[in-house]
Parts: sequence; C-alpha cells; structure tokens
Amino acid sequence: MSAFILLGGSTSFVPAEAEINRAALFSSSIRLPIWRRATLSLRGSASSKTSITSEGTASKKPARGITKPRPVSPAMQAFLGVSEIPRTQALKHIWDYIKANNLQDPENKKIIVCDEKLKSILGGRDRVGFLDISGLLNPHFK
Repeated sequence: MSAFILLGGSTSFVPAEAEINRAALFSSSIRLPIWRRATLSLRGSASSKTSITSEGTASKKPARGITKPRPVSPAMQAFLGVSEIPRTQALKHIWDYIKANNLQDPENKKIIVCDEKLKSILGGRDRVGFLDISGLLNPHFK
C-alpha cells in the first residue's frame, strides 16, 4: 500500500514514493495555493537580512528596535559588564545567570527567587515572575 502526502494544504494528493521536483510543483497536475508557489520560488534567493552594497558584496542590515545595542544604567553595567547591549542579549544573559545559579523556585518554575546581585537590577524585589523580568528592565535602558 502506498502512502500519500498532502502538498501545501491543497486537495491534490501525490504518492509519497514519487519524486517531486520544482517543475512538477508548478505543473497543472498539482494545485498549490498562489502564496505557496511564491514562497517556493523565493527559497533559493539571498536572505532578507543581507543587502548588496555598491561594490557587489553582501552586508548585514544595521540592527534596529530591540536588537540595536543601547546604553544601559550603571547597575546593569555592573551586572553584565558592558556599557551597551541589545535588550534581547541582556535578557539572555539574565536568564543564563538565573539558570546557572539555580534561582527558579523548585515548586513553580515561573517564579524567580532573586539573590542580591539580581535584586540590584530587578527593583529590589525578592521574587519575580518570569514574564515581569522584561518589564523590570525598562528603567535600565536609556
């Protein structure tokens, strides 16, 4: 008995053992939604995070938003050891510190039990919910 696979949410079935190539995907025998055809044709192109400079070499686009390095407060500088860092990386370093020092509540892993070093950046609170951490970092980014 042969198995069948469903392509791209369409109603056409193709035997699983049949070899499917790009030309077959665009033929009339297999009906794919237009949005799916467009994504298949773009797969081989360059990444959206790179751009071509005037010399013809690829370069990364500059970071924006939460991925852009920002200056941080003195308390955060003491904790992380850097004067500028993106919010995403700061949160990652804080989570690494929490896991390395086993600061999650054993009964409820969503609660962080702060030590003195962590209290200095989390508003002096003894216990913090893991969803509250990113909000408590706001005053540290200028």
